[in-house]
Amino acid sequence: MYSKGFKPLAVATVLSILAAFALVFFYAPNDADQGFIQKIFYVHVPMAIVALFGFVAGGIMAIKHLRTGEASWDMRSYVAIHLSIILGTAVLVTGAIWAKASWGHWWVWDEPVLVSFLIVFLLYCVYYPLRYSIEDPERQARYSSVFAIAAGAFVPINFTAVRLAESVTHPRVLSQTGGSLPGDMRLTFLISLLAMTLLFVTLWKLELTSKHASMQLKRLRRRLELRAEERGAATPARSPV
Repeated sequence: MYSKGFKPLAVATVLSILAAFALVFFYAPNDADQGFIQKIFYVHVPMAIVALFGFVAGGIMAIKHLRTGEASWDMRSYVAIHLSIILGTAVLVTGAIWAKASWGHWWVWDEPVLVSFLIVFLLYCVYYPLRYSIEDPERQARYSSVFAIAAGAFVPINFTAVRLAESVTHPRVLSQTGGSLPGDMRLTFLISLLAMTLLFVTLWKLELTSKHASMQLKRLRRRLELRAEERGAATPARSPV
């Protein structure tokens, strides 16, 4: 079910990633102020945008789970949030590297973009202990969905902080005027954003396929164990000669 259309998606992902790297290293010019280190922008910002949208997608899927009661929607929501947290970790690491190269510090607490993203990231890190502290599968899925929906309300706060921030390191690439990027940089950024989005969707489908296969294998093993127990109970014990 989840593997449908996976092959063309994977091919498109690989091609877009190769195109993005080619544009980053051979097409987009070095920044006049920051030089080569500014190219981390084409990885850092797309990851942040995709991670935030992944959190939102997890909340929407959680709503679908609460409305339908289908466990598959809970699993979709979990995987989306799981991947977004991984991307969020990479965003914080690349952001710290960029900050060290540009500002001379690994972290700047008066930078609203960094702090607001960190708050959202730490909020979603609570998702794991909450989910796995509940043993009952139905309650686990229900409480996780409620948390995913509530935490999703913090994502627009982060996006608003990005639009209001006046930092050279974080240009307004999504503003109504088209952003503060020149044409060649804007094209490179958009291709990088497309590549990161396709990578997220590909990994999302891959993990869902893996988890679905694992659950089917567990069900099959359980059925075999039950049949073995039934056969053992049906076979009369032989008395010794």
